[in-house]
Amino acid sequence: MQLLQAAQANLQLQSALLKLDKYDLLILDDLSYVKKSDAETSVLFELIAHRYELKSLLITANHPFSAWDVIFTDSTMTVAAVDRLVHHALILEIQAESCRQQSAQQRSLSDDKKRSK
Repeated sequence: MQLLQAAQANLQLQSALLKLDKYDLLILDDLSYVKKSDAETSVLFELIAHRYELKSLLITANHPFSAWDVIFTDSTMTVAAVDRLVHHALILEIQAESCRQQSAQQRSLSDDKKRSK
């Protein structure tokens, strides 16, 4: 997103988006992890709109689409982005504990065992 923001600031966003077209799949992991600024959500929407019906996106998020107002700062943009994403989507909802959280817990248990020896 930072590279796309820089490209947008230099009036080169379209060129930057076209460069990403060489990838059949872009993965956006933990999309809802950090609140985005207006500039970030603007280029994120441009990326989603650009790839719509052309190339694939794989997105992971900890929020359902109904809560994506935490990602996009504008509700109209949220609706438009979700609309484009779900139109041809395969949506998998995973109801499980985070693998990162499980890994951290295992490391913590291992560290505790080492300290107790």
